[in-house]
Amino acid sequence: MRIWVNGAFDILHIGHIKLLKYAAAMGNLRIGIDTDERIKELKGPTRPFNSFSTRKELLECLRFVDDVVGFGSEQELIDCVKAYQPDVMVVGSDYRDKRVIGSEHAKQVVYFDKLPDVSTTKILGYEKDISDR
Repeated sequence: MRIWVNGAFDILHIGHIKLLKYAAAMGNLRIGIDTDERIKELKGPTRPFNSFSTRKELLECLRFVDDVVGFGSEQELIDCVKAYQPDVMVVGSDYRDKRVIGSEHAKQVVYFDKLPDVSTTKILGYEKDISDR
């Protein structure tokens, strides 16, 4: 089975690892990551903490990750998901009542319960992500 997960993955933490291990247990895992420019647009000028190339290399080093691709816009994300045609798209449970970009090209969307109080924003000492404002 083809599995898709996407996000910024700016500071890799235990919540990310648990999400990715969960997703990879279902099949071949491809991860889509936001470009640096897209993260700046979504989360503000102090982000990302790690560059795209660093984030990509860190994820590629995980033995349960099969592929990592980048996207710089909502349309590029949709195009990546459409091209991959995942059987399952795994997203954080905080998206349960929100639009999941590209989900129309996945056979199924599965929600992963996020760990409480674990986030890149908290690790970096920011009060909130810009998306929470």
